[in-house]
Amino acid sequence: MKTFLDILLIITSLALMALILLHRGKGGGLSSLFGGSMQSSLSGSSVVEKNLDRLTLFVTMIWLVSIVGVGLIIKVGA
Repeated sequence: MKTFLDILLIITSLALMALILLHRGKGGGLSSLFGGSMQSSLSGSSVVEKNLDRLTLFVTMIWLVSIVGVGLIIKVGA
């Protein structure tokens, strides 16, 4: 079980990094420092962005469950 949770944690960590990098910058910060402010700002989100948000939240939930699972297994010592 611990091996499965470790593998799930690695896969979801990599997927979460990729999904976060796919998001578009929404405001100032580092994205506008390197030319991100040149984009036209559209009001509202597209369907793709909403689906990307949902997928990111879903992967985040799986990631959190796997972290809690690994922590419980380590604490119990099984």
